[in-house]
Amino acid sequence: MQHHPTLAAEPQAIEAETVEAPRTPWQAEVSKLLTQAAALCVEHGVDLDTFMKGAWSAYVESRPGMREHLEEMQLRDQLEEIRQSGRMAEA
Repeated sequence: MQHHPTLAAEPQAIEAETVEAPRTPWQAEVSKLLTQAAALCVEHGVDLDTFMKGAWSAYVESRPGMREHLEEMQLRDQLEEIRQSGRMAEA
């Protein structure tokens, strides 16, 4: 993939415009790590959607039980849609 030098500065610019200054050391560390991860992804041509999916996956994996909870919620929503469309009777 092609490297875009002008894009490498975007994470810092976006952060400065849209995120408040970190209030605690852990917030500063998270901001720093996210900025580094974003810059590295841009440098290697990773598109935004792939970066966001990776960040979301890492977040979900770090919370025990969250993936299962989200899958259960999605299944419940799908079953409700099937019921409302009349393709399955309510029990």
